Amino acid sequence: MPALYYVNVTIHVLAAMLWLGGMFFLAVVGAPALRAIESPALRRQLFQELGLRFRSVGWWAIGTLIVTGIVNLYYRGWLRWDGVFASPAFWRTPVGHSLALKLSAVTAMVAVSAIHDFWIGPLAGRVAPTSPRALALRRWAALLARANAILGIIVVIAAVQLARGV
Repeated sequence: MPALYYVNVTIHVLAAMLWLGGMFFLAVVGAPALRAIESPALRRQLFQELGLRFRSVGWWAIGTLIVTGIVNLYYRGWLRWDGVFASPAFWRTPVGHSLALKLSAVTAMVAVSAIHDFWIGPLAGRVAPTSPRALALRRWAALLARANAILGIIVVIAAVQLARGV
């Protein structure tokens, strides 16, 4: 493989670490620490600030992952319609299963992130912090974040299978 392939894979892995690591950090460290803050207004402000900052970084990472992922497919020879995408035989192999799992989980993660970041999150930030509507929206946001964490683990498992040749 050419050196540019390894550079591309490195950038891909770093972007994945940034996106997934950031989500796990917020879930395991950030959110519990913020929940301990007594003032609902301050807690809300801090959640919003962290969310907005991570959203910018996260979507930059997602864009990087999509571009480097496509380049990785090209270097692996999997970006050809005639040889891979239109081949039912490829998708029945262990590598095909792992690639399908990874692509499906990534697509789901991007969709869940978009719903969380551009719909539920902003809506939760606009309602009164102690209202029943705010509580329901925060529950939805937490559920979407947990779903993304599970999808992230699935992506990592599929990526390890692909890297190890299944």
